[in-house]
Amino acid sequence: ESRAANASNKEINIQWYIPSLAKSSSNTEAKVLLLYAYNTKPVKISNIKTFSSMSVFSGHLWIPLARIISLREKLSKLKQQVEMLMQSSQSSSATEPATFLEQNESLKRNPSKKPKPNVAKVRLDEKTEEMAKSCLSEVKALLSVVPALSLPLTEIPFDVTLQSIASLEDMFDPASGCKITEESLFNWIISLFH
Repeated sequence: ESRAANASNKEINIQWYIPSLAKSSSNTEAKVLLLYAYNTKPVKISNIKTFSSMSVFSGHLWIPLARIISLREKLSKLKQQVEMLMQSSQSSSATEPATFLEQNESLKRNPSKKPKPNVAKVRLDEKTEEMAKSCLSEVKALLSVVPALSLPLTEIPFDVTLQSIASLEDMFDPASGCKITEESLFNWIISLFH
């Protein structure tokens, strides 16, 4: 079965289209096209000619390339900060997890044990929380259909995990697309598209 014909429960797929920048005049800002599609219930398509679903949505947004690049840099710094917080909280806990090398050796011995993506909620310090609010306010401003309603965030609208921040960083990489399935992040992003 093809991945294009099946989608799990609550999934967003993001793709970017970068038009030829050579054609744009020097006084216009370079923009890229964000293409998105999401489903709110599991989808299985057996015949594309007769497919009709009330739980599948799609759309597009033109977004300035410079703002995407700037946001991606901020999200990368936020991800590094979250990683450092996770490391410091893990090293201070009584049960220290296996190091990367130990995990690698374990995978060589037992390849079926794949490391799970880090989905543990991260406790943010004040500096990191402000970084997150700033980044997420920018995401909200870029994705909001009604820009006037895109006021800065006063609280973080989803559970911050290393996986959720990495997914956002991937989402704003115009060189590739991504798939988002984390429920709280999914719900927040689709709320911006409405």
